[in-house]
Amino acid sequence: MESVAKEVAPFGIDCLLIEPGPTGTNFAAGLDHAPPLACYDDTPAGDVRRAVASGAFAIKGDAAKTVDAIVVAVDAETPPFRLALGSSAYTSIRQALTERLRLLEEQKEVALAADLDS
Repeated sequence: MESVAKEVAPFGIDCLLIEPGPTGTNFAAGLDHAPPLACYDDTPAGDVRRAVASGAFAIKGDAAKTVDAIVVAVDAETPPFRLALGSSAYTSIRQALTERLRLLEEQKEVALAADLDS
C-alpha cells in the first residue's frame, strides 16, 4: 500500500489506510459460523475464536466515533496515510511496528554489508 500511495501521489491521488480496532457493530449478527477446525486450536485464530465465543473479546471501539473520524480524515486537505482508530488498534499497530524495527536493527550489519562500497 505504501508503494502504491507513493506511485499515485504525483497524480493527486491520496491513499488512506484505515485501521480500526474491534468496533461495536451488528456485523457478526447474521454470520453463519463454521465448525472449528482442530488444526487452529493452538493458533492465534483459535485464540480469537474462543475469545469471541466466550464473550471475552474486548470490543472498545464506538462505531459512530469511528465513522466520524473516517469522514474527517477523508475530507482533509492532506489526509493521513494511516488512520488508527481505537486504543486496541493503536496498541496493536504500535507493537507490530516496534517489533519490525527491532528485527530490522538486528540485521543492520548484514544489510549495510550488501552495499557496493562495503
